[in-house]
Amino acid sequence: MRITLGQPGGFDAIIDARSEDEYALDHLPNSVNWPSLNNEERIIIGTMYKQLGGFEAQKHGAALVAANISKHIQTHVLDLPRNWQPLIYCWRGGKRSGSLAMVLGQIGFKINLIEGGYKAFRAAMLEDIAHIASSFQYQVISGPTGSGKTRLLQALKMEGAQVLDLEDLAQHRSSVLGHIPGQPQPSQKHFDMLVWQTLKQFDPTRVVFTESESRKVGNLSIPEPVMLAMRNSPCHELLLPLQERVALLMEDYNFFVTDPELFCRRLDALLAIRGKAVVEEWKSQVQLGQFEPVVHALLETHYDPNYASSMRRNFARFESHKACEAINRNEETMRLLALGLIASTSST
Repeated sequence: MRITLGQPGGFDAIIDARSEDEYALDHLPNSVNWPSLNNEERIIIGTMYKQLGGFEAQKHGAALVAANISKHIQTHVLDLPRNWQPLIYCWRGGKRSGSLAMVLGQIGFKINLIEGGYKAFRAAMLEDIAHIASSFQYQVISGPTGSGKTRLLQALKMEGAQVLDLEDLAQHRSSVLGHIPGQPQPSQKHFDMLVWQTLKQFDPTRVVFTESESRKVGNLSIPEPVMLAMRNSPCHELLLPLQERVALLMEDYNFFVTDPELFCRRLDALLAIRGKAVVEEWKSQVQLGQFEPVVHALLETHYDPNYASSMRRNFARFESHKACEAINRNEETMRLLALGLIASTSST
């Protein structure tokens, strides 16, 4: 049986027959990697194809694929029951997935293939994002840097609300200082897949809360249909006293406090905007352990001045936003705000 898009479900396993690097770049949700050709073998066969032609490459490739399928059977299949049903795919639904499917089918398993492979699945998934993104009513949490938007989204999620946390999916906090040490961003393809997978889990009869992001989160672009839907949605501006914002950023960006050299290197990204003299002064303060004055200055001179104009320019309904005031950054405060937002939007 061959399937196309849909959300793959009802299978005992989803098997990606591509190489490790292809799988790492992006893969179907909950899939496992059984390479028909591993990274090194794929390069070898590709080079052979160019130098010796398709026939020689296919002979050697077949030998490698057969050996790898044998290893997968020995490792993963011998203890499986007869009614085990996998879904298998490769790049275009061709030889790599077909070879594995043929052998497993000969054993007696009922095999399912994705029509057109990952390439076709991704194309259909991007089309589906456009459809489902417009089916939701979004409530956008806006607010200046450090106001606690992520904390409020987390509180909303804890209280059972539907939350699209794009920064969490992108593994980035969205500003020029937002890269999180030790947490590489996913590929653009996998980010798109994560956004689609999240949206597919939501109930279109309930609102979706999200943050007022720019078009890019770090190096990743938010899918255009999602961005357009967000920017035409109602906004709730989260407000937090300045000193609380400074304290919140000190907590959430503690890795800068523990690694001042990292902080200084990141501040270099602001040289073209703020000028060398200003950035060097900030770096001197950081090296002296004076973090709070630097964070305070970053908010007042870099982040805050353009916030309101950017929101008016990019979010069509920002002018009619509803204020959402927090007296402090505490978890209980965010929980109460979340409950109020859920109650006020439940009939929207």
